[in-house]
Amino acid sequence: MRKWIDDGRVLVSGRSRKASFIVEPGDVVIVDVPPPQPAVAAPEDIPLKIVFEDGDLCVLDKPAGIVVHPAHGHAGGTLVNALLFHIKDLSSVGGELKPGIVHRLDKGTSGLMVVSKNDRSHLDLQRQFAGRTVEKTYLALVYGAPRADEGTFDTPYGRNPGDRKKFSSKVREGKRAVTSWRVRERRAGASLVEVRLLTGRTHQVRVHFADQGMPLLGDLMYGAARRIRGLPAPARALVETLDRVMLHAASLSFDHPATRERLTFTSPVPPEMQAVINALRAGSEPKRI
Repeated sequence: MRKWIDDGRVLVSGRSRKASFIVEPGDVVIVDVPPPQPAVAAPEDIPLKIVFEDGDLCVLDKPAGIVVHPAHGHAGGTLVNALLFHIKDLSSVGGELKPGIVHRLDKGTSGLMVVSKNDRSHLDLQRQFAGRTVEKTYLALVYGAPRADEGTFDTPYGRNPGDRKKFSSKVREGKRAVTSWRVRERRAGASLVEVRLLTGRTHQVRVHFADQGMPLLGDLMYGAARRIRGLPAPARALVETLDRVMLHAASLSFDHPATRERLTFTSPVPPEMQAVINALRAGSEPKRI
């Protein structure tokens, strides 16, 4: 029920409320009950790119286009289905549908994820994420150009009241979302930005930049389609064929749950994103930061 409330499936007198909201006599509560989900994920022989693995965890380089765990509309073909096939031991903290999953990336986002292989490691990694000692760096291609060379978005964050499938940083109240960023390159119509997350909200990078008028290339949900005409022709031709968002989890650092050694991993920009970057460079003079 709490998840239904957080997902906007429970309305009190026509409005989405927090789980702590106290109902009054006469309030009308409407619950949109989702379809049942499979209780257990099944192993599937889906290729995995494993960057590091030991007895406690493994670090994966997730391609764009794959969902992390089973959910409505994605009963199979997920990262979890692949993990169950390739890795015999996974933590059980996340439940039957999310074994080993400590954090997630959107379907259209590529890059590094850490997966736990036992409950002790899972709980320790969760504490590190909650304590903000995990360092996550993303590379993003955004339309337009930030006015400053670097900055931080620090906003409330919640469901978009006009579309419950989307999120917004322009809400009156919500959880705190903090995104630090630095411009790497400015090109005609777009910029390459390095992003660090201090919080881990769903769609956080995409929403923060879109709400500032700079949606990510390929992000049709948050308005990228309206900006494509501002790109050089070679880059525009590539972006029109994209089926992913131009967001890549390029580096990940955390303390090993058992040894306490600080581990740092990096992932190269995937070919389809590098092709867009190259096309942007070819179509404009360099303005490196």
